[in-house]
Amino acid sequence: MPAPDLTRIPTFAGLPPETLDWLLANGEQRCYEPGEIVARPGDEAEYLMAILAGGLQFYTLHNGSREPAFRVEEGQVSGVLPYSRLRVIRGESVAVGETWLYLLHRSKFPDLEQTSPELVQRLVSLMSDRARQEARTQERDDKLRALGKLSAGLAHELNNPAAAIMRASERLTSNLQARPALLQALVRHCPSPEALTELTRLAASPVIPAFTSALDRADAEDELADWLEVQGVPDGYQLAAGLLDAGLTLSGLSPALAAWAAEARPAALAWLEGQLTALRLVHDVQEAGSRITTLVANVKTYSHMDRGQDFAPLDIHTGLESTLNMLGYSLRAKNLRVVRDLSPDLPQVRGQVSSLNQVWTNLLDNAIDALPPGGEITLRTRREDDFVRVFIIDNGPGIPPEVLPRVLEPFFTTKPAGEGSGLGLDIALRIVEQHGGHLEIQSEPGHTEFGVWLPVR
Repeated sequence: MPAPDLTRIPTFAGLPPETLDWLLANGEQRCYEPGEIVARPGDEAEYLMAILAGGLQFYTLHNGSREPAFRVEEGQVSGVLPYSRLRVIRGESVAVGETWLYLLHRSKFPDLEQTSPELVQRLVSLMSDRARQEARTQERDDKLRALGKLSAGLAHELNNPAAAIMRASERLTSNLQARPALLQALVRHCPSPEALTELTRLAASPVIPAFTSALDRADAEDELADWLEVQGVPDGYQLAAGLLDAGLTLSGLSPALAAWAAEARPAALAWLEGQLTALRLVHDVQEAGSRITTLVANVKTYSHMDRGQDFAPLDIHTGLESTLNMLGYSLRAKNLRVVRDLSPDLPQVRGQVSSLNQVWTNLLDNAIDALPPGGEITLRTRREDDFVRVFIIDNGPGIPPEVLPRVLEPFFTTKPAGEGSGLGLDIALRIVEQHGGHLEIQSEPGHTEFGVWLPVR
């Protein structure tokens, strides 16, 4: 390809001929085949790139998958720009069609400043625009990624009680289908109304069994099953488990069946166990339904769906609890312990609930990622003068001293390419500052502490 016409690049248009000559003399052209990889994550960021023909498709890598990020078309400028702090490529770029690039190595930038301050000013302006756009894109992606994690956890949380309801409903259906036959046998063998009254008393007032250990429970079940076998009850062990679940032991059953003939007791016990099992299944359905209702309420509290986004008085503890509930699956997946050291008389602050919940999410998510299985997170709240202080503390390995000063920088991350945008803490910092507060970090092995200061309303 002959010497390129750099004036076709809008950023270079209108430059003096001597500047264009300098660019041609100090830069180079490269050609890439369609689909050829131009840069990979981890490559050194070395060149300013102007697209002479074709284009570049940029991808982010996340959990081993490649996701389209943005495309740079013919006539646009990309790569390293003057005063950029970019040192390592974070994504992957691929040639779109046959692609010709004009490349200028960053080592030439000091000379470029002397040759054409005007072009440097254009490139700096372009870098600012690109940084703002990338920040918006990364922030959006970071929020979507966080939403994805929360949604996956919430789906798992909802699946458990929903599955419990389905199991209980199936067993309850079988139980109810068997009731007519059990009732007929009960009526046929009932010796007197008084005997039936005593039996229904047991059926109407189940209690929670209190066993000091699993061994005590097993001993009681063996004793009751043996007694049921003596009464001629088939499947005594299966019936014993249902009766014990309702709190009925041998000492409670034996007096109630004293008036029943030996041949009538199997029918009485079968009906009693069926009635108690039905009540327990209904209770299980109610518990699971209540869990779903609580989860939906947590989602409303977390997302603040039922209120506007204006600043309003809010309770910090409510936001922390709803965020913990939203992250419950992640906490249990690593068997993490949460310690609450919350001030009982913490005053309200003025803020946006959903924004502050994003802060708690980002800080807690960082702690969860940093901790090994079985670790511990402490939530602590205190009032100090005219501020509410919120501490999120973990007992993980800590942040290395050489990394600590940079953790609040946008796009800084120690995670592998594609696993973190480096914006989580930056977003948290900006939200806290928008609320008139500030964010502090202290870390040493075994103790990493993020402290949020928020003014009392």
